[in-house]
Amino acid sequence: MPQRTHTCGELDMEHVGQTVVLSGWVHNVRNLGGLLFIRLRDRYGITQVTFDQSRDAGLFARAEALRGEFVVRVQGEVEARTPENINPDMKTGRIEVMVGEFQLLNEADLPPFEIMEEVRASEELRMKYRYLDLRRRRMTRNLELRHRTCMEIRRFLDDRHFVEIETPFLTRSTPEGARDYLVPSRIHPGKFYALPQSPQLFKQLLMVAGMDRYFQIVRCFRDEDLRADRQPEFTQVDIEMSFIEPADIFELLEPMMQQVFGLIGIEVAVPFPRLTYREAMDRYGIDRPDLRFGAEIRDISAHFRKSEFTLFRRIVAEDGTVRGIAVPDGVSYSRKVLDELQEVVKANGAAGLAWIKSEDGQVRSSLPKVVGDDQLAQILQQAGVAAGDALLIVAGDTPTVRAALGALRLHVAQRQGWTDPNRFAFCWVVDFPMFEWDVEEQRYFACHHPFTAPRDPDFTDPATALSHGYDLVLNGLEIAGGSIRIHQETLQKKIFKTLGITDDEAREKFGFFLDALRFGTPPHGGIAIGLDRLVMLLAGEKSLREVIPFPKTTSAMCLLTGSPAEVPAAQLAELKLRSQARDHE
Repeated sequence: MPQRTHTCGELDMEHVGQTVVLSGWVHNVRNLGGLLFIRLRDRYGITQVTFDQSRDAGLFARAEALRGEFVVRVQGEVEARTPENINPDMKTGRIEVMVGEFQLLNEADLPPFEIMEEVRASEELRMKYRYLDLRRRRMTRNLELRHRTCMEIRRFLDDRHFVEIETPFLTRSTPEGARDYLVPSRIHPGKFYALPQSPQLFKQLLMVAGMDRYFQIVRCFRDEDLRADRQPEFTQVDIEMSFIEPADIFELLEPMMQQVFGLIGIEVAVPFPRLTYREAMDRYGIDRPDLRFGAEIRDISAHFRKSEFTLFRRIVAEDGTVRGIAVPDGVSYSRKVLDELQEVVKANGAAGLAWIKSEDGQVRSSLPKVVGDDQLAQILQQAGVAAGDALLIVAGDTPTVRAALGALRLHVAQRQGWTDPNRFAFCWVVDFPMFEWDVEEQRYFACHHPFTAPRDPDFTDPATALSHGYDLVLNGLEIAGGSIRIHQETLQKKIFKTLGITDDEAREKFGFFLDALRFGTPPHGGIAIGLDRLVMLLAGEKSLREVIPFPKTTSAMCLLTGSPAEVPAAQLAELKLRSQARDHE
C-alpha cells in the first residue's frame, strides 16, 4: 500500500471521487452491523473512514478487530456524506472515506485514560503517560502555537538585524538569586559546572565583542520551589542590544507583541501604559498589576489625621496609612462575603477589614460611630464610590496595606468575573528599587541582578537608589524583565561593594567579566521574555504545564521518566562523589 497522500484534517468536498491514503490512530469505533465507522486521528484532525460489509466481507471482518489507539493505514475513495449525516463540528465533517484496503501498523494496549479533548484523568496520570496526553488535540494545538510563536519572534528579530547566538550551558555558579543546578566534573574532581539561570554575562560579553544585536531562545535552570507558572527548567527569549536606552527596548517589544498576538487574532494597542514601581504599588498593591479592571487603591489617610477614631488616627500619626478599593455593586455583599474578604486581608498580614456602603442616599459602615455621616460621605466622594458600591478599607503600615489590598483586589476581581482570559492588558513597570535590605543577613541584595545599572550612578543611599530595570506585565503576570546594564568597571565594583561582595570575591567569581569591562564596553541593555508564560496566556491556559511537552510536577519530579533518580555507586565513585542520603541508610 502506498504511503499517506493526505492528513486526517484536510479532506473536503473538492476531494470527492479521489482515492486517498490516510495514516493515523483509531480514535473510536462504531459498529452498526453491516457498516463500521472509524474516526481516524492524526495531528492535523479527524476523518471518518467507513467499512461496508456488503462491498468486502473479508475486509469488514478484519476491521472489526480494530480498537482505540491502534495505528493503521487505510486506502479508499472520498465520498460526500448525505445531508443528514454531515457533522458541522468536524473540519472534515462533509465527507467520509470508503475503505478499500487497510494495513494494521501496530496494536495498542488499553490506554489508562481516554484520548479526548476534556480528559477525565488526574494531572499526575497525564504526566506519567504524557506521550498519550499529547495526542489530544488541545495539547497538539498548544505545542503548535508554541512553535508558531517562536517562529514569529525569530522572523521579527531577524528582520531587525538580530543574530541568534548560542551560549554555554556548562558555566560557573553565581552568588546571587535562586539556587543553581550543579554538574560535577569527572575530569576535574571536586569541581562543578552550574547550569545557567540565564545567559546574562555571556550576552553582555557579546556586546563587548561588538555583536550589537543578539537574541537566543534558550533553556534556563533554577533550583527553586515551583508553582503553576514556574518550572525548574524553562525557556526564555533572550535579547541584548548596544547603544540603547529603555525606550529602545519598549519600541522593540511592543510591535513584537502585536505580531505575536496576531497569531490568535488579537489586536494589541500600543504604546503600552507605563507605571513606575511606586505607582504600581500605590495604585494596585503589586508590582505586576492586572489592568483588565479598575478598582484602584485610594489613599484616604488624610480623613483620619484629626479623626476622633483613635485607632486610625494613631496609625496615620505613626507614618502608617489608611487605604481602600471601591467595589461596584459591593452594597450587595453579605456578612458572609465580607467575612471571607476579611480572611483574605488577614492572610496577607493586615489586622482586619473595614467597609463603607452607599445605597439610595444612605451610608452604612463598619467604622465606629465617631466617624460621622459627613466624614463618611467625604471619604466616599474622594474614593470615587458611587451609589450601590462599597469601599473596602485596610489600615496599617504601608507595605502591609499595599499587600493586603493588592491581594483583596485580585480576589474581588475573580469573584466578580473581571478577569476575562480573552482580554489582554499590557503595561510597563519601571524605576524599580535598586536594592532590597535583608534583615536576617543584614545586607543588601540586588532587586534585579547585580549587573543592572542604577538610574543615578552617583547614588549615595542604597535604600533610595532606583534601577534602570523594567518589566513587561500582562494580565497580572510578568512576561518579560530586563534592564540597562552596567558597562563601566568602576560602577560595577561599586555595586558589588554595596552588595557586600568583597574585591577578592568579585575577582574570583567575575574576574573575567570585570576585565572585559576595561576593553571598551559599549552602553547596552536587554530583556528576557518568559516564553512558557507567554504561550500559556496565548493558549488561554492556567498552567505552564499545559504548554510544555514534558514538564515537571510541583515537586520538581518527572513522572514519565522517574527523575530525579539515584545513580549507581560506581558512577558516583568515578566522579569522586558520595551520597550522604545513602550513607544514612
